[in-house]
Amino acid sequence: MINLKYSLIIEATRDPNFFTFYSPDIEGFTGIGHSIEDCIYKAKWGIEEHLSLLKERKFPIPEENKNPEIVIRNERKQNAVV
Repeated sequence: MINLKYSLIIEATRDPNFFTFYSPDIEGFTGIGHSIEDCIYKAKWGIEEHLSLLKERKFPIPEENKNPEIVIRNERKQNAVV
């Protein structure tokens, strides 16, 4: 079982050696990894560090997600700004 307290979005990139990830529950939390497993590992420890920094700087800590999900998908295409 993966024990995350917040949801995680992992996106494949055009480069098969890189994935990006972020938590929709935690503003400003993002990262990259070399595999899905690497992203999950980095996210687990990165979330703890990110929350520690928020607490240290007296920023609000988001409530834990009661039903966190991990979503794996292709990267979202950005619309061109004309």
